[in-house]
Amino acid sequence: MPTLKRASLFLLAWCLIVALSEATSAAATASGQAAAAARDGQHDFDWESGSWHTHVKRRLHPLTGSDAWAEYDGTSVQSPVWGGKANLLELEVDGPQGHLELLSLRLYDPQTRQWSLNVASSRGGGVGVPAVGAFEEGRGEFYDEEDFGGRPVRVRFVISDVKADSAHFEQAFSADGGKTWETNWIADDRRITSHPGALRPQGSSL
Repeated sequence: MPTLKRASLFLLAWCLIVALSEATSAAATASGQAAAAARDGQHDFDWESGSWHTHVKRRLHPLTGSDAWAEYDGTSVQSPVWGGKANLLELEVDGPQGHLELLSLRLYDPQTRQWSLNVASSRGGGVGVPAVGAFEEGRGEFYDEEDFGGRPVRVRFVISDVKADSAHFEQAFSADGGKTWETNWIADDRRITSHPGALRPQGSSL
């Protein structure tokens, strides 16, 4: 009888060891997957370094039901800063509605592994609310919350369809917490010159 009891205890201990081993393995796998997901994205904008021709469409009266747009043509020039941990985009375009000059300072946070896009216009003396986000499989999505026309809106800025010599940009507003979106800015860029050693965002078709 004591021998049978010892055998039962041995079997129970063995089952516990196996279960613990499987749990440890699962935890290690999950940790590895999380580490892979939290990749270093500080080079996600390297592909954009250089000069581009840009065609811009801007909705004149967002969130009013109006479908009136203005179109512009010009250039955007992106310069890397701090070895790719930041970059500065200068956009200058003209159209029937006038002249636009914008600066976008993009800053990478290695702790959150996200970018903040900080935009300023020559028409004003300040920087807007930064849109924060990241690239995933070659598509960048960035969000912020701000006031527009006296009401809170959610802003979404998307960079997509990145290729060797072209890219697509869109900004949209949502006045209902992200349930519906209205696009108010569309830009299509085609490369003029590139910066030496420019890289592509991970997962893009470049």
